[in-house]
Amino acid sequence: MRQTISLSILFLFLSSSLIAQDSLTNVGEPVSIRTVPNKKRVWLVAGGNVVGYSSAMVGLYSAWYKNYPQSGFHTFNDFGEWKQMDKVGHFYAAYIESRGSMEMWRWTGIERKKRIWIGGMSGAVYQTVIEILDGFSSQWGWSWGDFGANMLGSGALVVQELAWDDQRIKLKFSFHRKTYDQPDLDHRSDVIFGRSTGERLLKDYNGQTYWASVNLKPFFPKSNLPDWLSLSLGYGAEGLFGARSNLAKDDAGAVIFDRRDIPRYRQWFLAPDIDLSKIKTNKKAVKFMLTFLSAFKFPMPSIEYSKGGFKLHALHF
Repeated sequence: MRQTISLSILFLFLSSSLIAQDSLTNVGEPVSIRTVPNKKRVWLVAGGNVVGYSSAMVGLYSAWYKNYPQSGFHTFNDFGEWKQMDKVGHFYAAYIESRGSMEMWRWTGIERKKRIWIGGMSGAVYQTVIEILDGFSSQWGWSWGDFGANMLGSGALVVQELAWDDQRIKLKFSFHRKTYDQPDLDHRSDVIFGRSTGERLLKDYNGQTYWASVNLKPFFPKSNLPDWLSLSLGYGAEGLFGARSNLAKDDAGAVIFDRRDIPRYRQWFLAPDIDLSKIKTNKKAVKFMLTFLSAFKFPMPSIEYSKGGFKLHALHF
């Protein structure tokens, strides 16, 4: 998944800053608040998108792609890898990038449908550029699975905004660093996921959970439910020490890691959640933090279903 999560978080960070600075912008309210586009803001957002994304791509290419040999454009079927955790990651990243971009365009005051389509499909466009780079890299290739996940992520944003003028179902992310009492597993994790917490957050699918968080009040408007109360369905996986199996060989074909005894399995979670973006405040710093943190699952108890049974977690990160 390369740096897709970090790029999406950057976009949400920028949009959160603009929302915090503009007391007229209130996410989830009708956009009739501002009907005349602010031309300076339009140019600022357009230029910021071009410059910011171009800089991020140059940095990504320098840090990643230039270290690997290039080839002619080709495709690569990776749909069977990592229990599709990487595909869910693409879905999330495209959604968050689209959400961040759309909120920046909302800040400009442009017409509602333009804001939705221009901002809303930005995530798919940004992620597709990364797929093209993959297509010219001999180590990977264009992935139709990744491309499809990107389109679905942006589509989830656009459909909700067109239907409700709101994101009633937000996609969220949580992470906990995995440690093992077996040295070979720790070493294997260092090799394929990295040693630092930052690298593990981006690469270690065993520690990631992706959530669809449903804000309950809009679906039950006559109830006394608080505006911020949500219910989340999460997806994760465990036992992943290789893309397709827990077996690795070196270039000569010698086995260097073999833990096929460890089961690879999917996890499903159900948990309460808090939609921080629904908490009202007039303080700019607080509004910024609440909007930014709304891309992440609030730590709460959860119920896990995996391997045919249920498990309770007192606090799920």
